Amino acid sequence: MKVTVVGAGAVGATCADNIARKELCEELVLLDIKEGLAEGKAQDMMQSATLLGFDTRITGSTNDYSKTAGSDVVVVTSGLPRKPGMTREELIGTNAGIVRTVCENILKYSPNAIFIIISNPMDTMTYLALKATGIPKNRIIGMGGTLDSARFKYQLSQRLGCSPADLNAVVVGGHGDTTMIPLMRYATWNSVPVTNFLSLNDQEQTIKDTMVGGATLTKLIGTSAWYAPGAAGAALVETIVRDEKKLFTCCVELNGEYGQSDICLGVPVVIGKSGWEKIVEFGLNEEEQALFNKSADAVRSMNDVLKTL
Repeated sequence: MKVTVVGAGAVGATCADNIARKELCEELVLLDIKEGLAEGKAQDMMQSATLLGFDTRITGSTNDYSKTAGSDVVVVTSGLPRKPGMTREELIGTNAGIVRTVCENILKYSPNAIFIIISNPMDTMTYLALKATGIPKNRIIGMGGTLDSARFKYQLSQRLGCSPADLNAVVVGGHGDTTMIPLMRYATWNSVPVTNFLSLNDQEQTIKDTMVGGATLTKLIGTSAWYAPGAAGAALVETIVRDEKKLFTCCVELNGEYGQSDICLGVPVVIGKSGWEKIVEFGLNEEEQALFNKSADAVRSMNDVLKTL
């Protein structure tokens, strides 16, 4: 098993570190356009192998895609990160060219790779990767909803005073501060609806805090978050390489599911060795469906920008 992480910045390096520690592959390649960055971080991680007890071989490469040949899974984190006050959508012009080039170069050497897209704006970059590569849709997975759902569980755990591991909570829709939809109605604490324990005001505030989770961190640390995004990417790699059939919210192409078509948007999907295997349709009520449609409209508007580039 071979995995490549494109982009050796904070998110990419954190993702690679998680993959290596869990020994999800025999060979891990870290690739970046900046001279020496991937090689340096790969060596740093390898020097921790004896301390952490993993045997994954990590190598770094400066823009040499031949080193990625034969990759089973490729995580794409490359592109500009957000700065305080910047939306994910503002990154589209620059990051679209980067993601397109990355996907085309990867496929020259790994024609059967499954792609996990983390680069922002993630929904549009996932759609771009799908259209630019022409590979089967099940091999293109956007990470955003996996991260958003983890952030939703965190916010719920803070209000409930419980372990996030005891919670099931899902965020659907776009990976944006105004487009994601935390499904409070479906959130449970060890199978009991969290709405049994939270006031309506607490529910509303939890949803708001979840939606601006990324922006809050960007304001605090001056750039995009990396620990949770990197861990989310690694979690998807794990369920693919171990064929775990886990249910994650991921950005995938919809063809009529949830009332939408010709768009990549966050919905619950089963992930296994072939990529995403099936979409699970939660029964959205009228209000939730209206929010989902509004989210789709916003993402579709961003996708339209691709036609002008």
